Amino acid sequence: MTVRIEKAGPVWTVIHDRPQARNAMDPQSAKDLYDAFLEFDADDSAAVAVFYGEGGAFCAGWDLKYVSTLDLKYPNAELDFSTATPRGNGGDIARAPMGPSRLELDKPVIAAIEGPAVAGGMELAIWADFRVMAEDAYMGVYCRRWGVPLIDGGTVRLPRLVGQGRALELILTGRQVMAEECARIGLCEYVTPPGGAREKAEQLARDIARFPQTCVRVDRRSAIKSHGMPVRDALMQEWVNGRQAVTADGVAGATRFKDGLGRHGDFDKIW
Repeated sequence: MTVRIEKAGPVWTVIHDRPQARNAMDPQSAKDLYDAFLEFDADDSAAVAVFYGEGGAFCAGWDLKYVSTLDLKYPNAELDFSTATPRGNGGDIARAPMGPSRLELDKPVIAAIEGPAVAGGMELAIWADFRVMAEDAYMGVYCRRWGVPLIDGGTVRLPRLVGQGRALELILTGRQVMAEECARIGLCEYVTPPGGAREKAEQLARDIARFPQTCVRVDRRSAIKSHGMPVRDALMQEWVNGRQAVTADGVAGATRFKDGLGRHGDFDKIW
């Protein structure tokens, strides 16, 4: 197995462990990652996932040795959108070439990036909710050199993160984007010393997992789903989803506050 899951209570760290190939994605790894994230989403004990590449590389992209074996009939039926057995949360479509990048999970995923997250690896990184990068880590559409297109959400998600002009510049030039620039343009949210990305991501995951989870997921879902909607429709969606969280979490949380917890911005004493 090239994918393993390390569990620490509600925080699951999903690890792609193919360091000899800089975690380039072959079909077996793609399937294993797809299955791992569906397992995480379906498990009631899991709240937040950290996505990490073992051995100093997040993911060097699609395995070009595998790509070189494809014929003109590609993409094959295995990866076509209409062929998967329905599994929910995006699992009702076939896995993507890079594995989980078509999934629409109901729980947050944080990418912890050391080394390269390039080509399809960059697409996996921006599939996550947000990103923690080591300061010597980098992204880039490196597949530009070889005529391999972005087919794992890169052309969809990148403009939403950094704007169309910057996205097109990165897509068309394929240049390297170091962590500091990623943070500056909105491609990542935290930069750590080398070797610190996983620890920081897991600390953030633990912080998020402490909060009432119905509310976390409702707000997350609304922020994602409202993209591109007319304002009135988005506000209606927010209200309809939010009612559930007020009942499930908000009343009990307000009662804890009334009883003295979490005052003056104290995020430590909320239970």
